[in-house]
Amino acid sequence: MNFQCESCGQVHSEWPALAFNFPTAYHVLPDDLKNEITEFSEDFCIINHPEQTDRFIRVVLVIPVNDHCENLEYGVWVSLSEKSFVDYISNFDNPDHEAEYFGWLCNDFPEYEIADIPTTVVAIKGDNRPHIFPHEGFEHQLVHDFYNGISKVEAEKRINDMVSGISS
Repeated sequence: MNFQCESCGQVHSEWPALAFNFPTAYHVLPDDLKNEITEFSEDFCIINHPEQTDRFIRVVLVIPVNDHCENLEYGVWVSLSEKSFVDYISNFDNPDHEAEYFGWLCNDFPEYEIADIPTTVVAIKGDNRPHIFPHEGFEHQLVHDFYNGISKVEAEKRINDMVSGISS
């Protein structure tokens, strides 16, 4: 399969990461509020509601593909507590930083029923985005797929749907 990259315009033969540009909480805000109450970058999002502040970071979720040599990667958002968010931000440029945080997955996947899924966020050495691991005991199809994998046919369908704009 070949895909034209939305970011660089080049055609790639390897599977693209399926990226969500925003956490769902940002995406559903009215346009006027997006500019008023949010701080947003490629890696961080803060939504300052009058009654609370929501903090999000961009992370990687890897779903194994059972009958293929590549896995399916998603660029997704998780919410963190204030303490975890401050720790992560203060160490963002530290290549030796390693940490684990509790976070909630904050994107709606077209393939799955919407749910708040608890995760462990693992910041690893280097400048890579943290990876997330859904809590194994949580009953949800995404959690099942994370630990048991999906087929190559299903992975390619998801890629084609996202690349063609069927899901966002």
